Amino acid sequence: MRFCPSEPSVAANMPAVKLTVIGCSPAWPNPGGAHSGYLVEGRGSLLLDCGPGVLRRLRERSRWPALDAIAITHFHLDHWGDLVPWVWGSLYLSGGNPIRPELWVPTGGRAILEDFGSRFGFSDMFDRVFVLREYEAGTPFEAAGFTITGRRVPHYTIEANGFHVSDGETTLAYSGDSAPSEELGELAADANLFLCEATLARGADDGDLRGHLALDEAQAAFSASRAKRLIVVHRPVELETKGCELAWDGMTIDL
Repeated sequence: MRFCPSEPSVAANMPAVKLTVIGCSPAWPNPGGAHSGYLVEGRGSLLLDCGPGVLRRLRERSRWPALDAIAITHFHLDHWGDLVPWVWGSLYLSGGNPIRPELWVPTGGRAILEDFGSRFGFSDMFDRVFVLREYEAGTPFEAAGFTITGRRVPHYTIEANGFHVSDGETTLAYSGDSAPSEELGELAADANLFLCEATLARGADDGDLRGHLALDEAQAAFSASRAKRLIVVHRPVELETKGCELAWDGMTIDL
């Protein structure tokens, strides 16, 4: 495609999209690793999931994270647990923390957070620190300069979503946690990058209601999606990684 120098294209003026893997451990941490947290930066800064260890890693970059938005795929602890210390730090840091990122949670998530707060702190603890928003699977929402669509994926009996994230030019797909499903191929269709979990060893018993992928199943989802690049996340270090590109904490990618 050719552009006239006197009329720069919108795409030419758009900031590049950068992905930083803050943490990518499975439900148990890899040695020295943080749980799920993926920072996407373009027009704004968006964090996908915020598991234990993510806040500590973000604080290695700055005194306190100055993010525009956080989006949570589902309410298993390894994907949202560091929102709790985020609250305490924001409330009790000397001088307080004036930055209130948008916090996007699945439908019904506000009630879940209020219930948690009433048991372990106070019911509006998350409202005091974040601008709470709920998203509905299948309905795009705007956050941090990106258009994000959550798509339901099977994960045991819990409501879980993968994310399709786009700035209009570049697309990132993130599986969250998912059993094998045609939804994954559709979620990541033609994406520039597909972050796909692969927690299990081939043939591992994941129960009658499955919740995770083996490596060959993640690769099959990638092939079905026609995405340009696959990076495997949520993988235990003890399992083989032959034939795949594996995420690591601190990894950065320009999309």
